[in-house]
Amino acid sequence: MDDRPIGVFDSGLGGLTVVSEIMKSLPNESLIYFGDNGRTPYGTKSKETVIKYTKQDVAFLLSKDVKMLVVACNTVSALALSEVSSAINVPVLEVIKPGAKSALKKTKSGRIGIIATPGTIASGVYSSAILNLNPAVEIFSKACPLFVSLVEEGWWNNEIARMVAEEYLKDIKKEKVDTLVLGCTHYPLLSETIRKVMGDEVSQVNSAKELALALKELLEEKEMSAAQKPARYIYYTSDSVEKFKELGKLILSADIENVERVDVGN
Repeated sequence: MDDRPIGVFDSGLGGLTVVSEIMKSLPNESLIYFGDNGRTPYGTKSKETVIKYTKQDVAFLLSKDVKMLVVACNTVSALALSEVSSAINVPVLEVIKPGAKSALKKTKSGRIGIIATPGTIASGVYSSAILNLNPAVEIFSKACPLFVSLVEEGWWNNEIARMVAEEYLKDIKKEKVDTLVLGCTHYPLLSETIRKVMGDEVSQVNSAKELALALKELLEEKEMSAAQKPARYIYYTSDSVEKFKELGKLILSADIENVERVDVGN
């Protein structure tokens, strides 16, 4: 048993999709969340900048005595995690491997689409993770940088979101994929818009959902689960507390208390 909180971080609001799934599957686990809304998006920034931000995010959460770190940002997983892992003294879980496994379970045709930020797509990390597990599948990738900005604005299912999705997804749609990996934790919030463009027959891989399942397994394996008592949730943002509360409530379907603005940069 370990009642210390789990630390979760992301470049902004997208990681709350991970928090939502963790709350559902692990209701006794306390969480500390940091959303770096003031510096989002990470996916269009250089590798050096992403590494710098990641080091600051990690140091902040480790200062809160978390028992485990959940990297709810695909760009960080792709570009920075290997660079900062030596400074992390707790177990770490990231989103890419669970997402890759899920994509292979869902595909029937072996034609898999991947959408993510430019940084994640350029790294090739999702393609590598999938092909390492099954070299026979075909992969079609597309960077969708504006998706993060749409989510941070709360524009998840309007005409602007649909037009952007049509433009980004037209090439992948032509390839007749049957599975689409939402390779950024912001993207599940656009799931309905993406479904309208891609069609009901294309399965979506929600990396937030897959990560929550992997977290449950890891906690049991390491015997670090919390006791059966109510969880506590604390949130930090590097930008507007009011905006975080407003959009966070829509993501979590609950009022968000305990939000504080912090500056983790130096």
